[in-house]
Amino acid sequence: MNSAAEVLVVILSIFLGLFLILAITLTVYLINLTRQIRKVTNVAERTVGNIESVVSGVSKVISPIFVAEMVTGFIKKFNKKNKGDK
Repeated sequence: MNSAAEVLVVILSIFLGLFLILAITLTVYLINLTRQIRKVTNVAERTVGNIESVVSGVSKVISPIFVAEMVTGFIKKFNKKNKGDK
């Protein structure tokens, strides 16, 4: 081999080594990032589950109250109409 080819081989091997090191470090960072994302999604799922159970409980309580208020409103209107007819 002549000296120009040897220089090119050395330069290319240096760049290949640098890119290999860069790829390894980026892979480690991506693995850490995916772990953090998994933790955040787990916390978000738990939070949504808790909020869903609270809303379900509140809706069970509020629905009968709302229906009772509507019925009493209709009864009051009916009573007012009947009193006005007499």
